[in-house]
Amino acid sequence: MLKKSMNELIEIINNNLDGIIKSSPLNTKLEESMQYSLDAGGKRIRPVLVLLTLEVLNENYKKGLQIALALEMIHTYSLIHDDLPAMDNDDFRRGKLTNHKVYGEWKAILAGDALLTKAFELIANDKNLEAETKVKVISRLAHDSGNLGMVGGQTLDMDSENTPIELHTLEQIHKAKTGALLKFSILSAADIANVNDETLNTLDCFSEHLGLMFQIKDDLLDVYGDEKKLGKKVGSDVENHKSTYVSLLGKSGAEEKLKYHKDAAIDAVNQLKSQYDVEPLLEIVDLFYSRDH
Repeated sequence: MLKKSMNELIEIINNNLDGIIKSSPLNTKLEESMQYSLDAGGKRIRPVLVLLTLEVLNENYKKGLQIALALEMIHTYSLIHDDLPAMDNDDFRRGKLTNHKVYGEWKAILAGDALLTKAFELIANDKNLEAETKVKVISRLAHDSGNLGMVGGQTLDMDSENTPIELHTLEQIHKAKTGALLKFSILSAADIANVNDETLNTLDCFSEHLGLMFQIKDDLLDVYGDEKKLGKKVGSDVENHKSTYVSLLGKSGAEEKLKYHKDAAIDAVNQLKSQYDVEPLLEIVDLFYSRDH
């Protein structure tokens, strides 16, 4: 089986997201608002990780396509809500006006709600997966996007504004807020491939370090990044009085922590080298480490 490159997988994801939200007889423009944020672009790193991990595990990426699309819907809903005035109060996302700036706050909230529920509909209706696998994946996604995952992490993040916190609390925030869905990206592919417990635990360890890498790099870019490349203003964490890896450890300390998690992620994934071609996952580690947006 000829495997797809990362760019090919991004194109597949974008093509399938294009027009995925159909108009409804209710005529409310809710669907237009949902599609607007899906069309805003981005790195598509979470859905790509689903498909890429499947290929590493010698499975056809098509088995995970609906899950990948559902995951991007949940990620997009979280961004719509994060940008709201009650949270981060951002005017731009990925170089475009945020959803509430175009459609108003109440419709942005409902667009996010609708994307969340649409995601589970996609997986439930997926004809490529056995019922048992779908239940496992839906359960994992509900956990990782809910009060013990992304939403819980966002709550702890909001509670921690204007409050000095320790590094342990910051890591708790990011393991849940950012890391949970990144972990889902990889472990949902492991669910589909029905890997053994040893492989699952190795991928779990790998994905945890990957998630922390992603957030530490985000914290560095929020202070030292290029606004044109980021598509949004830098310094929002400082404005919102949030503790970050940079504010707690300084630039060099944050960079050291980033390298620590990079090395740990590489060590974890290299444990699978005797069974699988892990080069695509090593490329992801390098991408997370060196990205500038």
